[in-house]
Amino acid sequence: MEDKPRLTFPSFFANTLSQFGDRYAMSLVGREPLTYRELNDRIQAVMAFLEKLGVQPGDKVAILSTNQPNWGVAYYAVTFMGAVVVPLLPEFLPAEISALLGHSETRIVFASEGLLPKLAGITTGLLQEVVKIEDFSVVRSTTGQPVFDQHAKPPGAYQVEEDALAAIIYTSGTTGTPKGVMLSHKNICFTAIKGHEIQPIKETDRFLSILPLSHTYENTLGLILPMYRGACVYYLGKPPTPALLLPALLEVKPTTMLTVPMIIEKIFRSKVLPVFTENKVLNVLYKIPSVRKILHRAAGKKLMVTFGGELCFFGVGGAKLNKTVERFLIEARFPYAVGYGLTECAPLLAGFNPQHPKLQSTGPACIGVELKIVKVDDRTSEGEIWAKGPNVMKGYYKEPKLTDEIITPDGWLKTGDLGAFDPAGNLYIKGRVKSMIVRSNGENVYPEDIESVINNFRHVVESLVVEKKGKLVALVHFNHEEIEQRYQYLKSEVANYVDQKTEELRMELQEYVNSRVNKFSQVQIVVAQPDPFQKTATQKIKRFMYT
Repeated sequence: MEDKPRLTFPSFFANTLSQFGDRYAMSLVGREPLTYRELNDRIQAVMAFLEKLGVQPGDKVAILSTNQPNWGVAYYAVTFMGAVVVPLLPEFLPAEISALLGHSETRIVFASEGLLPKLAGITTGLLQEVVKIEDFSVVRSTTGQPVFDQHAKPPGAYQVEEDALAAIIYTSGTTGTPKGVMLSHKNICFTAIKGHEIQPIKETDRFLSILPLSHTYENTLGLILPMYRGACVYYLGKPPTPALLLPALLEVKPTTMLTVPMIIEKIFRSKVLPVFTENKVLNVLYKIPSVRKILHRAAGKKLMVTFGGELCFFGVGGAKLNKTVERFLIEARFPYAVGYGLTECAPLLAGFNPQHPKLQSTGPACIGVELKIVKVDDRTSEGEIWAKGPNVMKGYYKEPKLTDEIITPDGWLKTGDLGAFDPAGNLYIKGRVKSMIVRSNGENVYPEDIESVINNFRHVVESLVVEKKGKLVALVHFNHEEIEQRYQYLKSEVANYVDQKTEELRMELQEYVNSRVNKFSQVQIVVAQPDPFQKTATQKIKRFMYT
């Protein structure tokens, strides 16, 4: 057994197999989990199948699937033989999928049954086979109909190097056209180790996976990290609706979960806050800090029960966590943690664990990762965050000019995020360089800060602050169902009561926000956004669509 395995997926897996072969590896909720030994047999069979399909090291194989054990099986089989996996987000439209399959030169696609219609009619120059991931049956082929044999072993032997390309991950970012991020085995394995250093993972840990595996956040920390330490991952098999998630939490009793801010913010605003604010007596008491902390502690105990009672790590990443919600998590002693990163860094750059929360910070840089602030504003000490380390991507696929624009000759990656360090080395994110608004008087305004205030207002689901004709405009999506329920008694008197109440809230919201931000950040116009905003896989609003 190697004390320090090489930074490749096959090496990680071999190490785990020798130590934890009989431990559970992955499962659908409600099913009997596969052990690591059984998982290895399935991976070997798929590798033999890929050989039968003519896959060679360096070939591109895509995965378009919901989360399930065979997602990981396909991912490992492809990368263990030196081929390159191309994970595609299930939310991608057929036109996007077609373009990305063509751009990546994908030969084979593993697709879950419910997503097969998205591939109907798609033909690209190199695409040869479409394989149903649930049973590895070929549903479309240009080379015949090869059959998957679950007992087969690959005749070939493969030596995968640390710097070999493992994955091309197409970002579905907030700024527009997806780019193919090239991540090596070393990029991803190094980052998984950093995750373990922040929160040590044991073979007895149980992960409940609710974010798409095609996103690098869940991929590295929710697939590679548990495999690295011999832990077990459970999948829902479907989108994490409350009706599906709540019983799964009680069944699995997860110790570890990875989420995005929207999930816990929604729980706080819909389940926790109303308990304290809708009762007149409690509402008065809730405004007293010492009482609020006691109430939050009681709510935290109930929340732990809801999550199965054994949660040790509730990771939040992908976007900034609302300050009010984070304060609740701290006072509730809920085991949350925050990480910061981006796809181009596989993705983790900084983070803290539940034992060391730091309000509105992402914590310090990971060990072995360098972070620095450049173009620092003398007034605020804020500037663009640059990163350097073994997890920085190889570049953008087929985009050398874009790569040169984001990675300096000496290896520093320009994150495009604005931030600052405190004296203890904790990083604070202010927002994106591209989304920062510079007012006519030269003052910098960070839309994310204003949105955080707006999102704390009652009946607000989400918001976006933009500049139009020199004015700050808040686009606000109100919860119409909630308004209907709250003001049901008006329905018989006022035909359009929801619209009227929304108008009242819109006016009241402007006053609420402007009393809580500096004069340069005050909103001149509030516009009710009738439909939810379009979002990325980590539930960040696609700003480019609204600016």
